[in-house]
Amino acid sequence: MHTEAAFSRQDLRKSLLQKRRDITMNVRQQWDRELGEKLLQYCRQQQITSLAVYWPIRGEPDLQATYAALSDAGVQLALPLVLVRQQPLQFLSWQPGDTMLADEYGIPVPAQRTQWMQPAALLIPCVGFNAGRYRLGYGGGYYDRTLEKTPRPLTIGIAYQCMQADFTADIHDIPMDIILTEA
Repeated sequence: MHTEAAFSRQDLRKSLLQKRRDITMNVRQQWDRELGEKLLQYCRQQQITSLAVYWPIRGEPDLQATYAALSDAGVQLALPLVLVRQQPLQFLSWQPGDTMLADEYGIPVPAQRTQWMQPAALLIPCVGFNAGRYRLGYGGGYYDRTLEKTPRPLTIGIAYQCMQADFTADIHDIPMDIILTEA
């Protein structure tokens, strides 16, 4: 486990991203399957009917097969879109197979711009997380600004267990309701 005393937040983020890149493809695929099963089980238990998911980038857990299973089970899915920098995320209705376009960051997002939604729950990838369920992201603050809005959706952080680190949350950080890992 990384500790904040030895790293600045930026250094910790860089170290965790490298650690995630170093995970072999076989291990990553196994962990993704395990994470996907946990997510499906959690969504069933919590009776989640709408969920914002994410398109995996930079070695994030790839749960696209799980997204298809959730969609097939009747969960309404959405993907985030940055409409205005330094503002909360907006969410576009999405299902596997929809036409996609790259946003200004190169991340695939739904091509349609008419079906907006406010999902009841957000699936949020974590670069790292701590024992207090605070996440370390890429540093843009988009999810934190999104979670300041009311009503606040249920938050499900997703990360590999090896991404747990010891760091102090910043004043603007908002803890996840739950962090799901493969372990």
